[in-house]
Amino acid sequence: MAIQKDESPRTELDRLIEEFLEHLEIERQCSPLTIRNYRHYLGRFSNWLKKNNFKAKPSSIDLEKIKKYRVYLARFTAPNGHPLSPSTQAYHVIALRAFLRWLVKNDYDTLVPEKIDIPKSKSRVVKFLSAKQIERFLSQPLPSKRTGLRDKAILEILFSTGLRVSELVKLNRDQIDLKRREFGVVGKGDRARVVFLSERAVKWLKKYLNSREDSWKPLFIRLGGGNDIGKDGEKMRLTARSVQRIVEKYSKKARLPVKVTPHVIRHSFATDLLIAGADIRAVQEMLGHKNIQTTQIYTHVTNRQLRSVHEAFHGKGR
Repeated sequence: MAIQKDESPRTELDRLIEEFLEHLEIERQCSPLTIRNYRHYLGRFSNWLKKNNFKAKPSSIDLEKIKKYRVYLARFTAPNGHPLSPSTQAYHVIALRAFLRWLVKNDYDTLVPEKIDIPKSKSRVVKFLSAKQIERFLSQPLPSKRTGLRDKAILEILFSTGLRVSELVKLNRDQIDLKRREFGVVGKGDRARVVFLSERAVKWLKKYLNSREDSWKPLFIRLGGGNDIGKDGEKMRLTARSVQRIVEKYSKKARLPVKVTPHVIRHSFATDLLIAGADIRAVQEMLGHKNIQTTQIYTHVTNRQLRSVHEAFHGKGR
């Protein structure tokens, strides 16, 4: 995502946007990626106000301006010639509503966010791997090599737990209870949950940890590059982007029809449980979803059950 550079004077709204972003970072403990995205979306709104000579302050925001801004987003064309997708337009509106909610909470005179409708988005088609594809994918790392052993442990844990990549890279060695095959994580919205490890994931995690000669805190570390580190090895911790590259590497190696990302592995984890008959509420807890509606994107699983019902009973009453 290209971050717009704004050379125009700083306004009251710009100052409040920065305060809101600090609120997200400190009080809400949002990820750097979330804060970067919100800065981009709100910065675009602020720039639009300036370019159209609108007053850039909370009290000047009204429904008429929001309607014009929505038209601007719908007609916007990026430097590469591509328009904003409906989902990206929706993210702009969601960020604006969150900012307005914060302004109202802090007693600023502005538009009530509930007056702004969120655009309806198309139903997502969830990408996931079949059981055979998962096995093919997980078998790609070569555990005879240090990086291969680490990568094998990463892939097995992702599939065993359904962790988000941001949750995986925050893990420390002392968090993991290998005997009980479980550990706690704090996910989106500061929601804590317990996740469980399969025997296979524990096996590869033990092998990886036994191969480590350090006593550093991070569970997964980089194995190349410089060793400019402190006592706890925090600077050696793998980043989310590094894990994404690792997953992409083995996805290409496996030559799968689906481009695998950490989130596709998460989808595959949920799908695997539901196909086996797990209750959707239990899967909701394991994924750390706040609302059951979020988990219901996996309704593609029940379609198979509907097909079997149709084949078993259709036409039998004639």
